[in-house]
Amino acid sequence: MSSDILLEPFDLGPLRLRNRIVSTSHEPAYTENGMPTDRYRVYHLEKARDGVGLTMIGGSACVSADSPAAFGNIDLSTDAVVPWLDKLAADCHGAGAAVMIQVTHLGARTSNYAGGWLPVVAPSRYREPQHRAFAKAAEDWDIERIVADYAAAARRVAAAGLDGLELQHYGHLMDAFVSPWLNDREDEYNGSLENRLRFPLMVIDAVRAAVPPDFLVGIRMSVDECRADGLVEDDAVEILQVYAEHGIDFLSLIKGRLDSDRALASTIPGMGTPSAPFLDVCRRIRQRITIPIMHATRIADVPTARHALADGCVDLVGMTRAHLADPHLVEKIAAGQEDDIRPCVGANLCLDSIYVSGAAHCIHNPATGRELTLPQVVPAGEVARPRHVVVVGAGPAGLEAARVCAVRGHRVTVLEAAGEYGGQVRIAARSPRRRDLIGIVDWRWQQALKHGVEFRFSAFADEEMIAGLAPDAVVIATGGLPDSAVAPGERLVHDVWDVMTDQLPRRGRVLVYDDHGLNPALDAVERLAEAGAEVVYASPERMIGIDVGSMNSPAYLEVFGRRGVEVRLAERLADVSRADGRLRATLRNEYSDTDAVFEVDAVVVDHGTIPNAELYTALKPGSRNGGAVDQQALRDPLAARSRKLPVAVRAGGAGSAEGSGGGSEGSGSGAAGYDLFRIGDAVSSRTIHSAILDALRLGLLI
Repeated sequence: MSSDILLEPFDLGPLRLRNRIVSTSHEPAYTENGMPTDRYRVYHLEKARDGVGLTMIGGSACVSADSPAAFGNIDLSTDAVVPWLDKLAADCHGAGAAVMIQVTHLGARTSNYAGGWLPVVAPSRYREPQHRAFAKAAEDWDIERIVADYAAAARRVAAAGLDGLELQHYGHLMDAFVSPWLNDREDEYNGSLENRLRFPLMVIDAVRAAVPPDFLVGIRMSVDECRADGLVEDDAVEILQVYAEHGIDFLSLIKGRLDSDRALASTIPGMGTPSAPFLDVCRRIRQRITIPIMHATRIADVPTARHALADGCVDLVGMTRAHLADPHLVEKIAAGQEDDIRPCVGANLCLDSIYVSGAAHCIHNPATGRELTLPQVVPAGEVARPRHVVVVGAGPAGLEAARVCAVRGHRVTVLEAAGEYGGQVRIAARSPRRRDLIGIVDWRWQQALKHGVEFRFSAFADEEMIAGLAPDAVVIATGGLPDSAVAPGERLVHDVWDVMTDQLPRRGRVLVYDDHGLNPALDAVERLAEAGAEVVYASPERMIGIDVGSMNSPAYLEVFGRRGVEVRLAERLADVSRADGRLRATLRNEYSDTDAVFEVDAVVVDHGTIPNAELYTALKPGSRNGGAVDQQALRDPLAARSRKLPVAVRAGGAGSAEGSGGGSEGSGSGAAGYDLFRIGDAVSSRTIHSAILDALRLGLLI
């Protein structure tokens, strides 16, 4: 038996877990029409194969038709779900992991205009801020049918062979009856605690009666709603004692609530916030109740997870976002390879991307959620004919390409013009809020060195230098340069890099013009405003940082409010000129075509980056493939590898990669020269995730 407390078996009621590490319930939105199909199954199977004790699926799996999916939720209201759940459970059990599911009625936390367009329900009339639905007060017949729906869903889950379920009791329907600030009823469901518990106890009793005696039923519950008229710890203890008497077997502990972006970001804190902020709460609650506790909030690293168990804070430690970053973390702990664990940096893209791209994505593990097309583990030493791969650029894309190619067995040389690795990530990490991003490049640097990559810094690569290295493949990962040419007077403006690298004095009145919509402009605003500058934020969009999701935007908006940042929306920068020793900036309203003129000391523009592609263009004539790639192979590298198709499309090959040989053993055709590729911002201005995805796909196919 392991002496590591994380790897100790744990008896959760009648269920023995092989260790104390849990991937707690969450919804990655990998469903198809509400069903957990192959993509969903393989995502959880990956964690099961590599050691997690318990994987919990279906964050907010819905029991009723008037609880329509808000973010790709599993639909438990139909028997059609049972075969899919059965297949997932059987596979995960076969790999040694237990499987449970979170079950809920979303109440007001969804949309009136989704699914069957049925009116959403709550204990009382209520407008839920995040999804903006007005809920009707549940009638007696609503309560009766919803309780029956919970029982039917529980029967389906048990029939599918899962080990248990947990009832969602924060931000949804069950807790809305209990929380005084959400329950204004004037009947037997409100008033005393006994009355407010009436509905949730009806649900618990019905679920308990619907499943076998050894089937686990837990609850995910906020023990402190962090508002004056909400539940506090003493309330939670009293409620949990009652719930335990009615058959609740464990608590998944939450602190906080979900009713606004600000509240949600505090409940699920991300980068730039303290690690594991609620362990003291866990310890206090655990000392006062008899059922086991699991907890997951920002427990992103192994030492913190060990501490949570050893210090008596929890019985089971949730490492949920950490598993999205590295589903093999348990295996690496057991093997004594903790340094190889890909770190969760807390960027919360896994949550925000659901609303942007429709599914959860880890900022620097592009294989997560794409296990059907990308491997989580790069096959080591697989190439029969190692090639010399030269990577130009040591930002996140270049480091990933180098890592993947080196692991597969190629000889890799990286040329970097700067004196250190990191690229734009190093600039972004200068923001205290986003300092943890540095883990993205630190991990890749360490892994690349481990696998023998040669780095040459302060190396300004040109055609002659590349030729002298005699490469078989060249990967251009030179990133991009800020594009500030958005209006006449462009020579007078600064870019966000100037702000983040302190090339611009942080004083006076500064206009920050955001025609990008992501974090860089907001980082610049924060850096300037916190230093005392008077900041005007302008954007042609209809909202601040339109592509900065709800998990990350609240912290920026707090700065906007506290520092009095002036906001100008739907206005485009039309001109910048000199005027009496200052700058005159003209903003034109997108809708009224009227101008507003500002006298400022500096103008900062974020309009993304322009590809730094001069070297790529210079190398194209000497390459075998003219830079062309097989996009079908890139979209599904596992399928392309099985067919041994190379990614390089030979120049003059009519767009076909067929017949040019190599595949996973190298794509050389025997002709002189090199294959040429470019990735990341050297192609177009995109995101960290996009750059790393480019690099992983390509690296698997060279």
